[in-house]
Amino acid sequence: MEERVLKTIEKYKLIESGDGVLIAVSGGPDSMCLLDILNKLKEKLNIKIAVVHVNHGIREEANEETEYIKNYCEKYNIKIYVKYEKVVELAKQNKIGLEEAGRKVRYDFFDEVLQETKFNKIAIAHNMNDKVETILMNIIRGSGSLGLKGIEPKRENKYIRPLIEIERKDIEEYCSKNKLNPKFDKSNNDNTYTRNKIRNILIPFIKKEFNPNVIKGINNLSEIVTEEQNYLEKIVNNIYSQIKIEENKDKVILDLKEFNKQDTIIKKRLLLLSVNKIFGSSKNIEKIHIEDIIKLCERNIGNKYLTPNKNIKFFVNKGKIIITHTY
Repeated sequence: MEERVLKTIEKYKLIESGDGVLIAVSGGPDSMCLLDILNKLKEKLNIKIAVVHVNHGIREEANEETEYIKNYCEKYNIKIYVKYEKVVELAKQNKIGLEEAGRKVRYDFFDEVLQETKFNKIAIAHNMNDKVETILMNIIRGSGSLGLKGIEPKRENKYIRPLIEIERKDIEEYCSKNKLNPKFDKSNNDNTYTRNKIRNILIPFIKKEFNPNVIKGINNLSEIVTEEQNYLEKIVNNIYSQIKIEENKDKVILDLKEFNKQDTIIKKRLLLLSVNKIFGSSKNIEKIHIEDIIKLCERNIGNKYLTPNKNIKFFVNKGKIIITHTY
C-alpha cells in the first residue's frame, strides 16, 4: 500500500522534499490509513507531518474519536491540533446546511494551523470511491463534462489527496492488517443524504447487475476526461489572454468582436473563466445563463445587461463585454 501511495504522490507531484504536511484526520478508516502511511513514509519523503482534527460536536462518539486520534499521535510523537466546534448551532446562526457549516469550519481551521506551523500542504483522505461518488452525483445533477473530473489529486498546490487512486476496500483491508481499529461514522449509513444513497444503494446495484469493477471503470473515464479538459483549458487560457482588455478583482472586460469570432464551446469557457477570475468559482452560473449571455453578445444591441444571480452582472457596451459584481 505504501508503494501505491508513493506512486500517486510522484505521479501528481503532491509532495516535495522539505514540505510540511498537515494531515486532516477524522478517525475513520480513510484518514487513519493516510496518517499511518505518511507517518511511515515521512523519512523517505523528507517531510514534517502534523495532524489537524475538528470535533464537530454532533455525534455522541465525537469525543471518543478525538481521544483515539490523540492516543495515536502520542504513541508516535506527532503534533496534533484540535478544534472543538458546535457545528449545529453555527449552521443555524448562519442559515446554512450542516454539511456546508462543517466544511467551512474544517477548512478555516486548516488554514489557521497552516499559518501557525508554517507548513505548506494539507493532506485529505479522499479515495477513489469518493471520487466516483462525486462523479455520479454530478451526472445525476446534470453537470457538464467538467463534473466528470470528480475530485482532483491536487488543488491550489496546497490540498493534496494521496489516497485518490486507492479503493475503499483496500483501505479497510490495510487498517485491519495494521490493527489501526479506526472509528466508523454511523451517519454514513443514513440514506437520507444523496452521497450515502449513491454509496450504499446505487454503486452496489451497478456492481451486482452491470459491472463489478465500476469504481475502476468510472475512474478511468475520469482520467481520460481530465486529460482532455486540461488540454482545452490551456487553449481557453491562451485565447482569454488575447481578448482580455482588463482584469482586476472586481471586473473582467473582454473584446466583444474577438469573443464573437470564437466557437461556442470556447465562448462558454471564456465566460466561466472570467467569472472564476472575479469570484474564485463559477458553480452558481448555469448552462441557461451562459447561453443567454452568448446570445446577448451576438446581438450586440446597445447597452444591454444580464444578472444571472444576485452577485454578478454581464453587460455589453461599446464593443466590450463587462463582467462585474452587481454592487
